[in-house]
Amino acid sequence: MPDELNAADNTPDSDKTVFYDPRHGTADVGAEVGRIEGAFRYALVVERGPRAGLTYVLGDGETVAGRSDDVDIFLGDVTVSRYHARFSVDDSGLTVEDLRSTNGTYVNAERQDHAQLEPGDEVIIGKFHLVVAGGHG
Repeated sequence: MPDELNAADNTPDSDKTVFYDPRHGTADVGAEVGRIEGAFRYALVVERGPRAGLTYVLGDGETVAGRSDDVDIFLGDVTVSRYHARFSVDDSGLTVEDLRSTNGTYVNAERQDHAQLEPGDEVIIGKFHLVVAGGHG
C-alpha cells in the first residue's frame, strides 16, 4: 500500500493530494437512497461530485477507496489521498476507516477516523459524496 511515510506529517513522500475542506451543509443526507435492488448487503452511491450516479457494490471483506491505480474504488480527484479509506463488510455490518488521509473522511458531515455505517449515511471523501445503500444479500 502506501510508500515510505514522511516523518513530519505521516503522509507518503510522493503524495500530491491537495488540501480540501468539504462542505458540511448536507441536510438531505440519504433522502431518497436507502435501499436498492440487488443480491448484496451494501453499496455506495455517488450522490454528488465527480461521477454522480455511479454505484459501487461492496462485497464481504475489505474495499479500499482512493486515487491510486491499485485501489478497489478509484476516486480520481486531487482532493482524495492515494489510499484514503477502507470499507469493511463482515457479520457486524459495514464500517469505514480513514487511512490517515490528508483531507479526512466525513460521515454525516463529521470527520471520523472509524465509523459504523447504516443505509442512508453519507460518506464524504474529498469532493465525492457517497450514500450508503442496503441491498437484499
